Amino acid sequence: MATSPLQTPIAPDRVGRWTRLAAALEARLEAERERIGLWLPVALGAGIAAWLALPAKAHWIGLLLLLAAGVLGGLLIGWGTRTGRSLAVGCGVMAVGMLLIWGRALWVAAPVLAQPVVTQFSAIVERVEPRPARGQVRILARPSARADLPPRIRLTLRTEQAGDLVAGEAIGVRARLMPPPTASLPGGYDFAQRAWFDGIGAVGTVLGGVVRAPGRGSAAPPLRARLSAHIHRQVDGSAGGIAAALVTGDRGAISEADEEAMRRSGLAHLLSISGLHVTAVVGFAMLLTMRLLALSPRLALAGLVLPLAAAAAALAGGGYTLLAGAEVPTLRSFIAALLVLIAFLMGREALTLRLVAAGALIVLMWRPEALAGPSFQLSFAAVTAIVALHESPAMQAFLARRDESWAFRLGRGIAGLLATGLVVEVALTPIALFHFHKAGLYGALANVIAIPLTTFVVMPAEALALLFDSVGLGAPFWWVAEQALRLLIALAHSVAGAPGAVTTLPSFPPWGFGLTLFGGLWILLWQTRWRRWGMIPLAAGAAVLLAQPRPDLLVTGDGRHIAVPLPDGTYALLRDRAGDYVRDSMAEAAGIDAPLGTLADLDHVECNRDFCRWVQGAGAARRVILASRGRDRIEGADMAAACAAADVVISDRWLPRECAGRWLTIERDSLAETGGLALYLGERPKAVATLKSGAEHPWRRPQQVSGNDEAVPTDAPGR
Repeated sequence: MATSPLQTPIAPDRVGRWTRLAAALEARLEAERERIGLWLPVALGAGIAAWLALPAKAHWIGLLLLLAAGVLGGLLIGWGTRTGRSLAVGCGVMAVGMLLIWGRALWVAAPVLAQPVVTQFSAIVERVEPRPARGQVRILARPSARADLPPRIRLTLRTEQAGDLVAGEAIGVRARLMPPPTASLPGGYDFAQRAWFDGIGAVGTVLGGVVRAPGRGSAAPPLRARLSAHIHRQVDGSAGGIAAALVTGDRGAISEADEEAMRRSGLAHLLSISGLHVTAVVGFAMLLTMRLLALSPRLALAGLVLPLAAAAAALAGGGYTLLAGAEVPTLRSFIAALLVLIAFLMGREALTLRLVAAGALIVLMWRPEALAGPSFQLSFAAVTAIVALHESPAMQAFLARRDESWAFRLGRGIAGLLATGLVVEVALTPIALFHFHKAGLYGALANVIAIPLTTFVVMPAEALALLFDSVGLGAPFWWVAEQALRLLIALAHSVAGAPGAVTTLPSFPPWGFGLTLFGGLWILLWQTRWRRWGMIPLAAGAAVLLAQPRPDLLVTGDGRHIAVPLPDGTYALLRDRAGDYVRDSMAEAAGIDAPLGTLADLDHVECNRDFCRWVQGAGAARRVILASRGRDRIEGADMAAACAAADVVISDRWLPRECAGRWLTIERDSLAETGGLALYLGERPKAVATLKSGAEHPWRRPQQVSGNDEAVPTDAPGR
């Protein structure tokens, strides 16, 4: 009698293999029981990242159902086992992350401008951000009695237009407004997403003068603005800009050349008030308070010195955070500093990966959208790498105190600092390449000098200068701070200009970046030998990064600007009048660190006043490209033959029905759906779009307001 498949018993050897595998996994988790909790912020962040990466509600709900199944699967395995508990908790926390960012995106929803307009309106100034190095002032304003405008608008003015505007002042302006822009190219910065969570529904430029309400012009600027202005009066130029950035977070006076040098040399983190600066303030305040309170035998014998010093340090850190504008990176660093102070008071080891995990959890619960920003990723990756390195037995043995001369002790300290810098650079490079498409190679060496210079010379000198300015004696300290800052700027330029100082890569798939991050976290967070398995996803992600080809065509979201690779590895632009922002965006997406040429100047390119035509590639990858650059209307019958002979037709206008390329036609309607494009014209051509098809994130399909007054045609950017 035949046996039914349902009655066929499972082979004993197969059951044995699964049993041994489950037992081995349980043993691994038992050995890592102290480290399992470190994965809670990773699971929460994975849920947030999944919601941001998946385009539509159907995907979000489907993943939530899968995670619910994972929770049930963990419970079926058994809550008493570490495997079952880890699976259930991990899936549950990931689901919480998805719901958290989804709810946050709906909570902050506000109308967005539907189309570019020129309009007049009255508004209340919410924030003023001077940018003297660019001759600009940027303000956040809330329009008054204008239901057809978003509730919050970001405006840019020339310095002479703004005058002495202060927060809270009522103004009247005429401005050209536009919706918050999306990324112009794949892998670029998506300001629309950032603006959504900041409640900004339009950005624009003020045209003409600013009318100010009577009686409001005498209001005093806030302390932060007054302090920045005072620092700029004491120290000129970019040195003064960096001095102000270290105290108030105001970076507006740093020249573009010096800021770019700081980025290329790996020193840009010094310009953003974060862990280094808050730690210096809190540590200095705690040390000074302890020394002063220790002078009182009564307080010392009562054991009150440490708690009072910690309280003073917390107050100093909180005041510094508020003075610096309480931005997310500063608040994140202040939270971490508070956790360190609590650990001190509890008699626990202060700097541990548990502390880092707790800080990440607090930040993600409070501002889940911060996960997508490079600031969050860079800071927590750096801290995690530093703590994991110094928790390792090899590093602890190397840095352990021993009986040796001061020269050996100093050399050991410098070697430890250099090793820390190298580990941090390795941890940060994939993040920098993903977000900025470039990373400094000599940052570890530069930071060996820059971090001690900033921490032990610049910041104490500034603090003393501000203190002694109250009695008019701060000049010597300002001189010391200025000389140290000029040395810092010279160091940045020297490192940035060194051969091979910067590595660049074109835009690459987010999943490759995710593999790299997961592999790195696996290596850093586990302790036993199975951490080595993290090398597999790390190597796979790195291979994706390194193997990513440079695009054969880059087309911005408005269709006006096109970049094409040249045989020498550089790129050329269709329109030579493209601004610096377009050129920088094109160079980043292409993964190059060189100026862009002009397409029309090349011998193989044929151009007239309306179109440029050229052949790209050879053999099976040979493609004929036709790109419009004129403004005049051309009849479809006149274009039909030229379009039919081209593989790719690109235009920033609407094309007539008769004009269609053999492989791809790109024009205004299609660009509205895809955004900017990166084209790869090999034997199997493909197009990578900036916007995902069917995306349902709130900032992609927001409630819109018309702006009413005077609509600006999108093909008239110069208006």
